Amino acid sequence: MTMNLYQKYPVLAACRAEIEAAKDLLIAAYTAGHKVLTCGNGGSAADAEHIVGELMKGFLRTRPLDAAARAALTTAGGADGAYMAEHLQTPLPAVSLVSSVALATAFANDVAPELVFAQQVMGLGQPGDVLLGISTSGNSKNVLYALIAARARGLKTLGLGGGTGGRMPALCDVCITMPAPQTHEIQELHVPVYHYLCAEVERHFFAV
Repeated sequence: MTMNLYQKYPVLAACRAEIEAAKDLLIAAYTAGHKVLTCGNGGSAADAEHIVGELMKGFLRTRPLDAAARAALTTAGGADGAYMAEHLQTPLPAVSLVSSVALATAFANDVAPELVFAQQVMGLGQPGDVLLGISTSGNSKNVLYALIAARARGLKTLGLGGGTGGRMPALCDVCITMPAPQTHEIQELHVPVYHYLCAEVERHFFAV
């Protein structure tokens, strides 16, 4: 998978070290029992949701529940529990901060719109979790504030950016800055990068 990414997208060789560091950061967090929070705006909000979808269910590999989880479901629900045990998959815990419409609109209206992600980090983030912030410019205020909140809470911080990087790299443990100048070109590179990260993390924890 590693060679496929860089062979298919040679331009990403420029940020290979950061991509591999991001993979290691995510694996370490999940190994320690932590979760990933994601956020972004516009197309990056869609990417934040997309990443959660790849982590919370099988992506390229099957993820059957372990025997203990299957037994617990069957005990709890009888035939229904057995059905659930057969079809549910083992997740890699992840939460999108762009999905909480009621909270986000209330906080934006009543308090401060640029702090809607930071507020959720304060409520959901735990030390050792990872906040993955996505900003093609690296200067999205609500993402930057979320990263600051994450650092204050003891989370690891991971950024997906582009262009000149903006302010985001200074707030991230790892920041992958796509070598492209235009927003749509940066977004086009974000997709294979986060697909690679999700696939590699999944491969680490789940057999074929």
